[in-house]
Amino acid sequence: MTADTILCRTAPLMPNRVRACSTTALLAFAALLLASAPARAVDGCQVLLCFAAPSWRAIPQCVPPITQVLRDLARGKAFPTCNMSGPGNTASHAWANAPGFCPPQYTHSLSTENGQIHTCDYMGAVSVLVDGAVFSRTWWTMDGGTSTEFSPIAKSQLGSWDTRFDDDYTAWLSAQPPATPGYAGN
Repeated sequence: MTADTILCRTAPLMPNRVRACSTTALLAFAALLLASAPARAVDGCQVLLCFAAPSWRAIPQCVPPITQVLRDLARGKAFPTCNMSGPGNTASHAWANAPGFCPPQYTHSLSTENGQIHTCDYMGAVSVLVDGAVFSRTWWTMDGGTSTEFSPIAKSQLGSWDTRFDDDYTAWLSAQPPATPGYAGN
């Protein structure tokens, strides 16, 4: 038993010692919190694998790190990296910007007196590249909602995947007015 332990246990008998023990305990607690911060860091390699999965929500080991990275992105933190993924295999984040970088089924336009205003249902997207080509792109919201767009190559390799993105696109496409034939005037 250390002298500090003995003194802190006898603190009620020595009023000046209570403050010293409280300060010591507070500093020890703060050091513990600071020391544990890296343990909460998201593993970029695990995140890369989870975002490339057919459905990250269906894999219990993927839910905590993906939830954390989406929370971090919403707070403006940097996207984690994976140095062991090999050349051409990476994941990166970009903020959505309608109408240019937002899928049409999630883009909305509003006419104002100053022109068109475009919005996107999603805040950003995490793109996974495999062999230098886009494999998947997961669109995310501030509350952690996601919709993943899989490339044709990804679909052929996966066989099955979360079809929410495709289903939303099909519904949006069917709701579009029919195309009018072009005017072929003389």
